[in-house]
Amino acid sequence: MYNSLPLLTDNSVKRKHPPWIKARIPGGGNYAELKSLMRDLKLHTVCEEAKCPNIGECWNSRTATFMILGDVCTRRCMFCAVKKGKPDGIVDTDEPRRLGEAVAHLKLNHVVITSVNRDDLSDGGASIFAECISEARKQRPSCSVEVLIPDLEGNWDALEVIVNAEPEVLNHNTETVQRLYRRSRPYADYQQSLTLLKISKKMKPELITKSGLMVGLGETVMELIETMQDIRNTSCDILTIGQYLSPSTRHLPIQRYYTPDEFDELKELGIEMGFRHIESGPLVRSSYHAGDQIHSSVSNM
Repeated sequence: MYNSLPLLTDNSVKRKHPPWIKARIPGGGNYAELKSLMRDLKLHTVCEEAKCPNIGECWNSRTATFMILGDVCTRRCMFCAVKKGKPDGIVDTDEPRRLGEAVAHLKLNHVVITSVNRDDLSDGGASIFAECISEARKQRPSCSVEVLIPDLEGNWDALEVIVNAEPEVLNHNTETVQRLYRRSRPYADYQQSLTLLKISKKMKPELITKSGLMVGLGETVMELIETMQDIRNTSCDILTIGQYLSPSTRHLPIQRYYTPDEFDELKELGIEMGFRHIESGPLVRSSYHAGDQIHSSVSNM
């Protein structure tokens, strides 16, 4: 099935996206309302900070992925548009309350909460994650909660704080194949990311775990398949696969565009591996259709 996927090369950089890479232009009443709400409550979203191509679609559907702990990341991943540097060290302890207020205002049924890396904090921000989960439930009891967390530098005590707050879904993105980590994620560790997923499941077996991959960074087909299997071997339930799109000329270039048919083949392969749900497509990102993913995952138990 997957033998039709060609090997990837480093000489296929394109300046113009292919016709299947199309995103809705941000605008409309709901978009304006969400933008105003985020500014009024002094909240950040990964939709804006990471320049997500789906912001127009998602915000017009009144969904957003909240990004806590500020907008400055301590890591220097070469694929990410989020600002990088040294945070001021101040933790906004009122942020969880305001996030809960936004969840209630938007009447969300499923919320995704992520963060920048905060390696300057002893727990990587785990306590704030836990408080955000609590506030979202307090102010919108019917809302399920998904957290997309950093690797916490391998601090499993901090991970336990988040798991004990009982999110329905715990997501940690593997991002790419092991060979490309040094180039794309110089301050991360491939095996550590896999271990985080595995330990999360051991801490709470009923927890839905999730991870995500970008394609088009220069990986080979076999590397991609091996990485998918490595993630599945942690008992991970959900996998997202999307096309890498370079945010600027300062970031890693796109080595190759996958076609929609190839994304479909990867989805079929992932289902054969045993994932309960695969979201695979050119514009798929970690939180894209996240609420639908959890329902699909539960129905496939």
